[in-house]
Amino acid sequence: MKIKIVCVGKLKEKYLKDGIDEYCKRISRFAKVDIVELADEKIPDTPSPAQCESVLKCEGDKIKKHLEGYIISLCVEGENLSSEKLAEKIASVQLGGNSTITFVIGGSLGIDEEIKKASHFKLSFSKMTFPHQLMRLILTEQIYRAFKINNNENYHK
Repeated sequence: MKIKIVCVGKLKEKYLKDGIDEYCKRISRFAKVDIVELADEKIPDTPSPAQCESVLKCEGDKIKKHLEGYIISLCVEGENLSSEKLAEKIASVQLGGNSTITFVIGGSLGIDEEIKKASHFKLSFSKMTFPHQLMRLILTEQIYRAFKINNNENYHK
């Protein structure tokens, strides 16, 4: 199994990198992890709707080149799942014959509609907005938790 995380924006904070690296190391017992960082587009302080659409399209074009397997986009309008339900989702994707799950984390404006339409599943972690850099850490922790659940291994609650 391969877990691919395609994300817009570079991580600058060492504490986030360290946390993500730790969870990727833990996940590596269960699956290969590949994180693809894509450069985000420059956005004016007060962008027009057309500028926002242009940024989303440019970022979407970059994302599209890295999509493979079963695609899960992280977006606020997606479905909220418990950790157990995410574990079930990952297990069902594996059983369905997909060897790769690609998670997509958009930039500060979100994810282009074309990418959302190409997704097999839209996942929301909350109705709240999180920085996309922090979302990477949360996602890697939840993927690790899902593998622990699916392997009947204890993990703190």
